[in-house]
Amino acid sequence: MLDADAALRVSPRPPRDSAPSGSVQTVEKTLAILEVVAERGGASAKDVSEALGYPLPTTYRLLQALVSSDYLVHLRKEKRFELGYKLDRLGASLHRQIGVPAPVRAEIARLHQAGQTAAYFAVYRGSDVVVTYVVDCPVHPRITPLRFGFHEATHATAFGKLLLAGMDEDEAARHLDRYGTPALTSSTFTDRDALAEHLAEIGRAGLAWEHEEFVPGMTCAAAGVRNGAGMLVGAVAISSPTEALTSMRAAEVERALRESANRVSRYYRSGRTSG
Repeated sequence: MLDADAALRVSPRPPRDSAPSGSVQTVEKTLAILEVVAERGGASAKDVSEALGYPLPTTYRLLQALVSSDYLVHLRKEKRFELGYKLDRLGASLHRQIGVPAPVRAEIARLHQAGQTAAYFAVYRGSDVVVTYVVDCPVHPRITPLRFGFHEATHATAFGKLLLAGMDEDEAARHLDRYGTPALTSSTFTDRDALAEHLAEIGRAGLAWEHEEFVPGMTCAAAGVRNGAGMLVGAVAISSPTEALTSMRAAEVERALRESANRVSRYYRSGRTSG
């Protein structure tokens, strides 16, 4: 059985309407090289060529283009390439664009303490559901691979299902068409009709649970955050080992989630979304 990380790595890319042009293919190859170097913490041209199946001359040409643009650096003595300095600026810009305001960060930290669980904040960003903030600790660690920027497996995470339930049917269908519903565990909803019924229940309850649908042995829950117009704009969530969530603990967690979501919603209803 695949774990969440492995299943996401082997998930097919979304289908395209038509074959990409040569220039688009070059861009895709270049980005794929960047991803390989990032994932491996550095790699030689031969490593990249073998990992992606690109001819070595093509690999060298694209690697050198990335070096000249400061997206990679070439460590000549070690005969390897590592990430370049421009990526740090891109990362900092991304954090600014989808950064979480200080009062919301404080609320997620409070949820972590109150629930004695890892705590998360996720938002809509375009057509994606994205994790933007995580608070955990060695005793209550986050689920791997949930981290800043995680936007996969919407059908199998509590915050993902909650926000899917808030979409209209066409929007949800487009999202699921794009990402699919791969089986991450034996409990994952993979049938679209069954998932639709489940999402309708979540919509009525205003709270989502997932029991070992994303990672075996782990349970998550999420409650929705709404803005001043009443629109669902995000979710607060927790994760915990399933064995630790007795019925009493589950009730406590649900209460803490709803209270946290209400406080974050009040912040967004106030219109103060910076800082």
